[in-house]
Amino acid sequence: MNLIALLVIALFVAIVISLGTALFHLASGAGDSRKMVRALTVRIALSLGLFILLMVAWWAGIISPHGLHH
Repeated sequence: MNLIALLVIALFVAIVISLGTALFHLASGAGDSRKMVRALTVRIALSLGLFILLMVAWWAGIISPHGLHH
């Protein structure tokens, strides 16, 4: 696997972990809402980073989009 694919997978895993952390803090009755907000903020930052990574890789020609063939 190339480096871009590994970075994309790592960012996806980090996003899912962040969502799980936010869900845990939401579901726990005694949980701190600041921790949930922080986890969701991290998820937004990771998602934005993933989007920027994909756009830069596309612009640099490292990845290329392809359409669905009928």
